[in-house]
Amino acid sequence: MNGNETENVRLELNWERFMADNDMEWVVKPVSWDEGAFIGNGLIGAMIYGEENAKKRNVLRFVAGRTDVTATRTDDPGFRPRVPVGELDLELEGMIYHPTSMRLDLWNAELRAVLTTTRGEVRVRAFVHSEAEVMAVELETTEGEAGARLAWYANSEVDPVLKHADGINMNQYIPAEEVDKTTGNDGISFSIQRFAPGEGCVTAWKEARAAEGRRSIWYVSVVNGHDEKAKEQAAAAVRNASARDFDSWVDAHRGWWHRYYRQSFVSIPDGRLESFYWIQMYKLASATRADRPLIDNQGPWLAPTPWPGIWFNMNVQMSYSPVYAANRLEIGESLVRALDENREHLIGNVPEPFRHDSAGLGRSCSYDLKSEVGDEVGNLAWICHNVWRHYRYSMDDEMLRNVLYPILRRSMNYYFHILEEGEDGRLHLPPTISPEYGSFMGTRVRDCHYDLALIRWGCKTLLAISERLGEADPTCWKWLHVLDRLTPLPVDETGFMIGRDTPLAYGHRHFSHLLAVFPLHLLGCDREEDRELIATSLRHWIGKEGDLRGFSLTGAASIAAKLGWGNEAFRLLQALLLIIKPNTMYKEAGPVIETPLAGAEAIHDMLLQSWGGTIRIFPAVPDEWRDAAFHDLRAEGAFLVSAVRRDGITRFIRVRSLAGEPCIVLTGWTGVVRWRKAGTDAAEATVDLGTKEADIALDLQKGEEAILYPDGELPDLRIRPVSPSGRPVRYFGGHKPWRLYGFPF
Repeated sequence: MNGNETENVRLELNWERFMADNDMEWVVKPVSWDEGAFIGNGLIGAMIYGEENAKKRNVLRFVAGRTDVTATRTDDPGFRPRVPVGELDLELEGMIYHPTSMRLDLWNAELRAVLTTTRGEVRVRAFVHSEAEVMAVELETTEGEAGARLAWYANSEVDPVLKHADGINMNQYIPAEEVDKTTGNDGISFSIQRFAPGEGCVTAWKEARAAEGRRSIWYVSVVNGHDEKAKEQAAAAVRNASARDFDSWVDAHRGWWHRYYRQSFVSIPDGRLESFYWIQMYKLASATRADRPLIDNQGPWLAPTPWPGIWFNMNVQMSYSPVYAANRLEIGESLVRALDENREHLIGNVPEPFRHDSAGLGRSCSYDLKSEVGDEVGNLAWICHNVWRHYRYSMDDEMLRNVLYPILRRSMNYYFHILEEGEDGRLHLPPTISPEYGSFMGTRVRDCHYDLALIRWGCKTLLAISERLGEADPTCWKWLHVLDRLTPLPVDETGFMIGRDTPLAYGHRHFSHLLAVFPLHLLGCDREEDRELIATSLRHWIGKEGDLRGFSLTGAASIAAKLGWGNEAFRLLQALLLIIKPNTMYKEAGPVIETPLAGAEAIHDMLLQSWGGTIRIFPAVPDEWRDAAFHDLRAEGAFLVSAVRRDGITRFIRVRSLAGEPCIVLTGWTGVVRWRKAGTDAAEATVDLGTKEADIALDLQKGEEAILYPDGELPDLRIRPVSPSGRPVRYFGGHKPWRLYGFPF
């Protein structure tokens, strides 16, 4: 085997054809947020669906949203919530009838539809441009639908039949608004919505008609604010887009998405889960970008909800969880930037006597991160764990020094102010909240697992950062002192407890009492006593079914994957699919998007794990997955990892170092393993692992890569999609359960 051979690892894939099988498809008109088609560019978005009320069967709605449009409440002193903007309605001559079809093309990030009506037919193409704050809707009509038109309605103007189609949520604040509509000399129209001085939004649009035929293109932009500057910004976006050659403008939009998807590749033999996974990758980049607001509970697709903001006791953390292994770190930069830009507000969230050295974050807030810390103390520390993951997957020391280190240090300092020394000489916590346990009762517990786990992780991480940066922090003695004297995590015969004297006695939808296991990974599975504790805790938690939710299943799946229980993780994700909405969104009392995104992380955890300094390849593959493949997934230490599994055996692994960090790989193999650095004349190395699985240390400098494979001939180094039999092609979108059973023939 020579260096040139190792360089032949390549992904052989027709991306467009592969993604087409994962598209969302509707064979009838969607009629709710739960099953609508969604488009977005991280700031502006639209949920597209219709209505079955007889008065509105001729309407296809583009319910628009812009994530940074908020309003000051006049009924309550709470944070500035997200508020509805309005919608662009396609109003047809006839009622939408059969056959009607819609398809969300993931590869090109655009919706295409053929709407059959009682009067004719309308072809629709719609997308939110990836590089401009503009939504485009292209229409082509037959003669019977020559009068079809698009009309913009500010939220207060939307017909109540449409506005309340998804229910009336009395918990949501809707501001009173004044609406002015004007049209300029250049054909650009405006809807100016004023909520209060300085608050509101401007929507601008323009219709461009083809010289011949019945084809037209609408360009629509929504801008936060209602002054002349906002109006000109919206007009400029529409003017610039409509002045471009449409086809080249579309190509630029598509090019961004094509580059985005190619950052990594995953293929598994379960067709539904594979499609679900790729839709989540689409959803991530539709919900935020590096320079856009962070992901809140709904992304750009605001709907009636009691949660029109950002929740930090789970939602944000889970929404960002898949970006790291998926090698899509630019998506995570929106979270890093939000913390960096609002650190003064984080400081202001703690009581004044502690602001000299502390910071914190309450449960919920707007994009300014103003949220006073109450009895739920650990939210900022948990968010810091996401930023730590961003660091570990990138090894960006500048971000570590300038953003994470100072914020994590302040979050720990706040804990230090409230720790109390007990009669046993240990440091204890006063009563705090374990998120979501006994929520309506406001249950507080002493020595809460959630907080103790975060303190232990935070102190260990601060010591690691100090060592990494070579900076002797004058307060590092505190971290060592706390680690030495902090009371242990409470445990009983059922596993980890909620807190001291508080066992898990009834259903608990959150895994806040298991944070030490996942995602903090404070204990692993190498020691039998740790493994048994994790397994006992997981069984007891999931056995209390009374308050489980979709996000309970994703957390449980990741914990099962940590234990190597691939079959159990697979079953938990199959259960998740039973409650995910047809368009892969999720909904309880209101729509939220963190649960399906966390489901994508659970799939990663079955294929690749990299906590505790070890990269684990196919650590929790279920028995049914005889074949699987991934390319350029990212691991801690900034490694890009590729691997192929065929007939139940891992055929080869490729590891590429982006930062020159220490590299330890657990391959799942036994016996002799061969490996060699690519593109070098270095001799091929062999490692005899014996009869038990063991890890392999690879000496890789920055930019180097190695191929590993079991003893024998060099395997086929091509990475291709898995080809499952009976695959339910385009299962998501409209609900199509028959596709699970091979219909239509």
